[in-house]
Amino acid sequence: MMRGGRPPFGVAAVGEDEQLSREEARGVLRRLARMLRPWRGRIVVAVLLLVAQTACLLAGPALVRYGIDHGLRERDPGALTLAAVIYLVLAFVALVVGRSSIRAIARIGEQFLRELRVRVFRHLTGLGLDFFERERTGRLVARLTSDVDALQELVQMGLAMFVQNVLLFIGAVIVIFSMSWELAVCTLIVVPPVVWATRWFRREANRAYLEVRERIGTNLATLQEGLAGVRVVQAFGRERAFTRRFRETNEAQFDANLETVRISTRYFPFVEFCGVVGIALIVGIGGLFVDQEIVTVGTVAAFVLYLNNLFEPVQQLGQLYNTLQQAGAALYKLFGLLDTPASIAERPGAVDLPPTGAIDVERVSFRYGNGPIVLDDVSLHVDPGERIALVGPTGAGKSTLAKLVARFYDPVSGTVRFGGVELRDATLFSLRQRIVVVPQEGYLFTGTIRENVRIGRTDATDEEVEAALEALGILERFASLRELNDDALRAKTAQFKEQIAERTNALREGIER
Repeated sequence: MMRGGRPPFGVAAVGEDEQLSREEARGVLRRLARMLRPWRGRIVVAVLLLVAQTACLLAGPALVRYGIDHGLRERDPGALTLAAVIYLVLAFVALVVGRSSIRAIARIGEQFLRELRVRVFRHLTGLGLDFFERERTGRLVARLTSDVDALQELVQMGLAMFVQNVLLFIGAVIVIFSMSWELAVCTLIVVPPVVWATRWFRREANRAYLEVRERIGTNLATLQEGLAGVRVVQAFGRERAFTRRFRETNEAQFDANLETVRISTRYFPFVEFCGVVGIALIVGIGGLFVDQEIVTVGTVAAFVLYLNNLFEPVQQLGQLYNTLQQAGAALYKLFGLLDTPASIAERPGAVDLPPTGAIDVERVSFRYGNGPIVLDDVSLHVDPGERIALVGPTGAGKSTLAKLVARFYDPVSGTVRFGGVELRDATLFSLRQRIVVVPQEGYLFTGTIRENVRIGRTDATDEEVEAALEALGILERFASLRELNDDALRAKTAQFKEQIAERTNALREGIER
């Protein structure tokens, strides 16, 4: 009757950085509720479907009770047939409603995650360069991959199971007390040990699976080092030493996995034992109550069946707890990204920059974050059409000054103007139209060269692209490349990309003009 073995989702290991305080958890839930408002109607429908499924599941033992008491004991074939037919109908309804509820919750969750991914990505692309200098790209990618994956695991099945098990446990307690409070009290005696064991299992399994995750990382690192540095390993004849290192890390991973098995072999047999004790109590005490005409035989049979509805939700809720905690921590981190303010923002009432004008840098000073001053009291005037070159050693501040003129950063003091308008008072769209920076490092996005050139102006025609090539005097160099028109760059080598990346940067600037 009791379900043993591994939990349905495995055990989600939760590190210290994934554990939220109560206040943080409440904040996440409040914000999540606000974000889910567009799906309120569908959420209500999904909950009603879960309630209907739970009602069908809880009605099964009650029908068994009716069939035994009115069909078997009173020798009424009609009552027995009626109970059997209704039982089958409710089982079919529970199947259909259960599938519908899972699909409804999964659909809502996937739509929410789709909107969340886009919202986070849009917000990230609008943040200033100072943010990306503070944060590592890998960490940001992890927010949109591993954190969203943690939410996806919850959405696909975990959330539906969590709600259903809560409803099932509460419903079962209400039903058994309505049938016989005396027998219900005796039955619930075995629930606290199961709750205690489940809390122990959640704590120990979390510790063990964190260790497994750590051992897997160490083992993979050893494997990667050995393969990436295979030339050095072979050059110095260290194959046996590195094999020994890998064997040690592999053995450590093996031991960690065995620890998870040991914990499972303690927990699940104990729960099975509690189930057997519960059945023995119900049958033994129920037999006495039947003899004293306190309950019927059908009631005792129903209690045996309801015992599974008390134990299984406790087990699954304990196993789902870490999944919920991981999902909450993932949401908290994603909300943290969404709350990061953009350092370069458009002021209310911002105006468009004039089509042409002089660039004036007036007594500008600047530092990166809390670092030292890298530009101190710098002034510069550039007339329309004038070309100037900034010459100086590495680190003199040439690129920094260009970034200030393009308003990738704001100066800590002083002003930068274009056509007499301070850049802080200009709309970002007009600013990007008037002032363009060609980066020192070339970068090619996935796609054709022609698509890369159109990054600045997606509506540019082929003729405009070729005109930009002609204006820069490099049309002939690109004309021989079929990649300009058709072939994507996905499978090209890094060396090939580097050869044309700098040319494409200049083309973007030319086509935008």
